[in-house]
Amino acid sequence: MAIHPIDGRYGRKEVKAIFDEENKLQRLLDVECALAKAHAEVGNIPKEAAKEIERKCSTKYVTVQRVKEIEDQINHDLMAMVKAYSEQCGNAGNYIHLGATSADIMDTSLALQLQDFITFLEKDLLGLRKVLITLADKHKRTVCIGRTHAQHAVPTTYGLKFAIWAEEVQRHVDRLNECKLRILVGQMTGAVGTQAAFGPKAMKIQELTMKYLGLKSVNVSNQVIQRDRHAEFLLLLALVGETLNKICTEIRNLQRTEIDEVAEGFKKGKQVGSSTMPHKRNPIYCERICGLSRIIRADAFAAMDNIPLWHERDLTNSAPERILIPEACILIDYMLAKTIEVMENLEFKPENIKRNLNMTKGLIMAEKIMVTLVEKGMSRQEAHELIRKDSMKVYETGEGFINVLGKDPEVAKYLPKKELEELMKPENYIGTAVEQVEKVVRRLS
Repeated sequence: MAIHPIDGRYGRKEVKAIFDEENKLQRLLDVECALAKAHAEVGNIPKEAAKEIERKCSTKYVTVQRVKEIEDQINHDLMAMVKAYSEQCGNAGNYIHLGATSADIMDTSLALQLQDFITFLEKDLLGLRKVLITLADKHKRTVCIGRTHAQHAVPTTYGLKFAIWAEEVQRHVDRLNECKLRILVGQMTGAVGTQAAFGPKAMKIQELTMKYLGLKSVNVSNQVIQRDRHAEFLLLLALVGETLNKICTEIRNLQRTEIDEVAEGFKKGKQVGSSTMPHKRNPIYCERICGLSRIIRADAFAAMDNIPLWHERDLTNSAPERILIPEACILIDYMLAKTIEVMENLEFKPENIKRNLNMTKGLIMAEKIMVTLVEKGMSRQEAHELIRKDSMKVYETGEGFINVLGKDPEVAKYLPKKELEELMKPENYIGTAVEQVEKVVRRLS
């Protein structure tokens, strides 16, 4: 029976499989197998023993059920795995886990799980970047109203919005590439990190074990891989989550009835918006993504508390990480996939975009008029005050801005009617927006 929504409602099965019991056990076996091979290579154990351990390195032989049976008896999950593995390997089983402590196996296997997950995370980020770049290029000349303080400001373009988001996603790709150097590491350092139980060839054993696993070795550690690495990774996931939160918050605002410029795609025919209001078309995916971002952020904060462990180690990080890491990874992948879906099916409403550009009766061009007056010889402060007063008349009388300006003799000294009409066109005041978008598209395509 499902308890956590991840079990059924949220998450893709391929990513959930990375963190399920079966795969987690397999990754533990992989680490034990690599350790045995390293011991054999340096001459610590017979090569035939290592081959037998490798042959039985599968959950076909070492089952989740058997490990749980042993754990019920001894109350130690890692040692239960070691015993279950040893049962399958005959005399070779005597060499399993030689010199290692539990954290060597568990922390290194976690790195293998994260390595698998990062493959999906990279694909997700690059997929989102691609759809944003496509939208940026397509809508680089789609002029819309820009808003500051939730008020109409000056014209901008939808392409510029999408390009800004694409650049932010690229920064997450860059951060991930840097973070991989610190999170995809394993260790074989033994109790309290001295490697004493591994003998004189300890450092070579660690090097070989990680070579077989495709991981880097820690340079130094105590009994656990230091948790600043994991906290950094979860903070990265939280940053990604907040970018998705930002994107989806913007879509939600732009879909408000009073604005209604863009909207989530709505399945024709059968999709239901409300259980009681048949007319509703709600931005449910964007709202879901915004809500789930809170979970990712909370998981990252909790991961920070896993950094200060007592002395060479304690277990206060263990229980939280069994929840935090799978939860954050599964949810961020789900959120990225849903955001891609939202953006690929985003509906644009050109008539409403145009309507909103004209909603303030031309006031959005006040800055342009002020700048032009300065270019023609009026002082900047004088021009600002002049246009401010004329703008206030629009609010007071409801008259169009161009009409108010046309009646102002000070404006008429500098701007004839025909030129004023041309200056009032929003599409003529988007600066370098198109060029900026094209530069981003070239860089990220």
